[in-house]
Amino acid sequence: MHVTKHEHACLRLELESRMLLIDPGSFTLPLADLRHLVGVVVTHEHADHWSFEHLHRIRQQFPDVPVYAPAGMAEAAAGEEITVVAAGDTVIAGPFTLTFFGGRHNVIHTSIPVIDNLGVLVNEAFYYPGDSYDLPGNAHVDLLAAPVGAPWLKIGDAMDFILAVAPRRAFATHDMTLSQIGLDMGRARLKWAVEQGGGEFVTLDPNESTDL
Repeated sequence: MHVTKHEHACLRLELESRMLLIDPGSFTLPLADLRHLVGVVVTHEHADHWSFEHLHRIRQQFPDVPVYAPAGMAEAAAGEEITVVAAGDTVIAGPFTLTFFGGRHNVIHTSIPVIDNLGVLVNEAFYYPGDSYDLPGNAHVDLLAAPVGAPWLKIGDAMDFILAVAPRRAFATHDMTLSQIGLDMGRARLKWAVEQGGGEFVTLDPNESTDL
């Protein structure tokens, strides 16, 4: 599986000449070179994880591509065709088996409503939690996309999340709210955490890729 990090929280997975997109949001530049797209996952309704503009561009090229998202996202995207999924669901999109975990966004502040959020495990190997620290069950994760910067994120909690998942490899995502200095500091903390379980930290900037 070939995994590309785009700006902020957007991820592109490729396998057997098929593509899967995760969280093409407002902080992500228009996506080029989309080919044989078999699915889009939106973890939750916040604008940095999806936009009407992205969905319209995608659907112009791939009119029938399914968009998998929690119920709250379906309400926010009224007028778009959304396939609603929930924690515990498993769906097949081409060569990708998607299993969903969690259910709720991490708390930002008591004054801000907590919304639906789903983590997604792909082919029992790649995991992205969206805006949460929800764990992927008992899966042995080969590659973890770990959030590193957000209004809801404390770096110590992000480190504990990586320690709990104990992936073979991890990289930092959800990072557009950070300065370069802040990003480097966050990456260093996540690197320490993944190495405690014998894993490896991978540094990926936008449009850089790794394989698993």
